[in-house]
Amino acid sequence: MSETIGQEVIRIIAHQAVLDVADVTPESTLQSLGIDSLGLVEAIFAIEETFDITVPFNANDPSSSEFDISSVASVIGAVEKLVALKTG
Repeated sequence: MSETIGQEVIRIIAHQAVLDVADVTPESTLQSLGIDSLGLVEAIFAIEETFDITVPFNANDPSSSEFDISSVASVIGAVEKLVALKTG
């Protein structure tokens, strides 16, 4: 996991959950952090803007998307993949 990408994703998620960055760990689930569907959408928009990427529209449906939102670590991994695809 890239520290820069990982740290920034954690910062975005912490902001959406109204938590301190130290309270968000890679093992945390978005649900355990109290992020509801609106918070998820806002986090995804912030991630897209921050990294200049496009998250698949069906990211909230794990069976239809490669963008895994089951944990903070999986979100970081998915963002890293999209950033890598963008940079070639």
